[in-house]
Amino acid sequence: MASLTKRLPTNVCGNFFVDSTCINCDTCRQLAPASFVENGEFSSIYHQPGGVRELHQAYQALLACPVGSIGTVVPDKAQRQTAASSFPVQLEAEIFYNGYNSGKSFGANSYFICHPEGNWLVDSPRYQRRLVDVFEQKGGVKYLFLTHEDDVADAGRYAKYFGATRIIHRADLAAMPDAEWVVEGRGVLKAAPGFRIIPVPGHTAGSMALLYKDRYLFTGDHMAWDRGAGGLRLATRYVWSEEALQRSTASLLTYSFEWILPGHGDRIHLPAPRMKDELRRVLERRPARSSERRAAQGQVG
Repeated sequence: MASLTKRLPTNVCGNFFVDSTCINCDTCRQLAPASFVENGEFSSIYHQPGGVRELHQAYQALLACPVGSIGTVVPDKAQRQTAASSFPVQLEAEIFYNGYNSGKSFGANSYFICHPEGNWLVDSPRYQRRLVDVFEQKGGVKYLFLTHEDDVADAGRYAKYFGATRIIHRADLAAMPDAEWVVEGRGVLKAAPGFRIIPVPGHTAGSMALLYKDRYLFTGDHMAWDRGAGGLRLATRYVWSEEALQRSTASLLTYSFEWILPGHGDRIHLPAPRMKDELRRVLERRPARSSERRAAQGQVG
């Protein structure tokens, strides 16, 4: 719970505030960009929410914050409950953003896919009773796809509750050693109708992307949209291998997709030809460099 005694001086005056426990994970800025901004090493309130939409988004950010750094001087229980009821947030058709980001994964986003042959959870949110209930109402979780070692969070608890099959690459297995499905090598796998598992080493040795319906690409920390630069960005910190990152990004040009749904960074929806152009641009902007080991094990980019 956020503390007024730790309130950051960079917040504008008003009801909402961010305190000094903030880890600058970007969750609040994704959910409520009209109210939150990056300010040095933290996020802060630069505009107090006004109107129904902004207030709703600010309360979503408060609830999704992985370390409870967002608070209100005077809480609004009804608004908070409305925001809680909005998770998971439907992005399109059967694709949902779960909210309730976990501090164990440095606030990484996770997603839920409704599928008639079994639902998928992509990376793990905090273990939250509300999410458990919603997943149960939608038919449970059959597969729990782990994009890489950093974002497993509470995957074990969700897998135990739902009897789900956890999927992780051999190279990142230490993060989930009892996973039921271990992906080997660098080959692309057809995992279920409409699903392809694509190894994308670079950020970690075992990073993987999940392509669904040739439309939705779940990228973990491999790649995201950079709202500031207005283009795609690759993992920038703690890169296991720059050459591998380049090669695996180039390999994605083989596929058609319209959505990038990352663990960290912004989601983006573009026409498939435009998406290929953006992929080419990010490869041109970032020439290959020599390999580098990750700066800190267990950290995220």
